[in-house]
Amino acid sequence: MSRIREPWTHREEQVGDLRLHWVEAGEGPLVLLLHGFPELWLAWRNQVPALAAAGFRAVAPDLRGYNLSEKPRGVSSYRMERLAGDVANLVRHLGYEKTFLVGHDWGGAIAWCVPALHPGLVERLAILNAPHPILFRKKLATLAQARRSSYVFFFQLPCLPERSLTGHRAGFLARMLRRDPVTPGAFSPEEIEAYREAFLRPGAATAAINYYRAAVRSGTRIPGLRRSLEDVPTLVLWGEKDRYLGPELLDGLETLVPDLRLVRVPDASHWLPADAPGKVNAELLRFFRE
Repeated sequence: MSRIREPWTHREEQVGDLRLHWVEAGEGPLVLLLHGFPELWLAWRNQVPALAAAGFRAVAPDLRGYNLSEKPRGVSSYRMERLAGDVANLVRHLGYEKTFLVGHDWGGAIAWCVPALHPGLVERLAILNAPHPILFRKKLATLAQARRSSYVFFFQLPCLPERSLTGHRAGFLARMLRRDPVTPGAFSPEEIEAYREAFLRPGAATAAINYYRAAVRSGTRIPGLRRSLEDVPTLVLWGEKDRYLGPELLDGLETLVPDLRLVRVPDASHWLPADAPGKVNAELLRFFRE
């Protein structure tokens, strides 16, 4: 990781009942960027400098259980209420009452739920390749999405998923980040190695998989979720060559998100922040500047 140029500052502090690590750059309105599985703050390496240069304070944390952030034990530590609580605690810890919130993949799942669990915290919401939980729950019952999401069911097993994903130094990560993106070299060899190192930290694999275990065991029904975005302008960016989440997951989204801007990116994969960074940056800046 030392070979990666870092135009940001690393911080690690106690936030609520959890020790969190994050990187940040810039000054101004807060933009909080939540990464997905199986990533770390580095997922936003292309967005943090662009947002900072445009007059925002861009903050990209390692989510609980990931990389350098604390890894509490037990599946219940990764329930959605805890994950959303980390977001609210970090916003207040940084001295803000509101934030622009961006989430990709699992970070997007959390971001969808924050307005319901912490009303008034999110000024504008941007989601990248993460289905709304209500729509995902419906579509997961279909054969097409169940096949794409088969790993979710595999992750419910004890121990075996951890052994599988950490084998060959998290070799699955290297294969996935080389194979999936549409843009050649979207992840450099140094970046892929940083991803592997982060996933192989003690307890990190179990923590990451516990997100899925907690979601299945506790369910994804969040009180107020259906009406929580009535006053939250929302941008959804969707890479259409996503191997894991089908475009049909967007069907009906406008009924749940009254103030919706949907931007489809035809030549981008699930890994949208790395696959189409110029497009992502331009859309985020346009949306947050309004």
